Amino acid sequence: MSGRLTAPSVNLFVNHPASTFGITVIAYCLMPNHYHFLLRQDSTEAAGLLPRRVFNSYTKAFNKRYERSGTLFEGRYQAIHVDKDGYLLHLCRYIHANPVKHGLVSRLAEWPYSNYHEWIGARHGTLVDLNFVREHFPTAQTYSQFVLDHLAGLDKLPKGIEAYLLE
Repeated sequence: MSGRLTAPSVNLFVNHPASTFGITVIAYCLMPNHYHFLLRQDSTEAAGLLPRRVFNSYTKAFNKRYERSGTLFEGRYQAIHVDKDGYLLHLCRYIHANPVKHGLVSRLAEWPYSNYHEWIGARHGTLVDLNFVREHFPTAQTYSQFVLDHLAGLDKLPKGIEAYLLE
């Protein structure tokens, strides 16, 4: 990430388009070579509009700042409709666990480029639906343990979830 992207800049690039299109960010994680967004479509606008708008804006700003041109991301983003409620929570923890799983940090709290910090109440950002979080995890510790159990191999992802994982 080289310090180019910060949690406040993620909020800047994502928050306005999300509210404009009626899309709620459930979970996200930005990695050095890929990203994950779990979005809820709350209006008739397609959820796919958000990544398109966000990354077009980010690319323009990046190119202007570093006096370059062209694309920043290889290929198009991919979107999959999550049609099984049981997979939703597992996808959240999969997304948040990514930096540890890929060896970028040893602890989840060390990675600032996700909304894991909002989920556990360690940061007050706007890219999280706290009602959704508390509906499924009454305390921050409950969710933190849910993710840590996955990282420790104590709680495997459910069978069939691989169809939702694009890496």
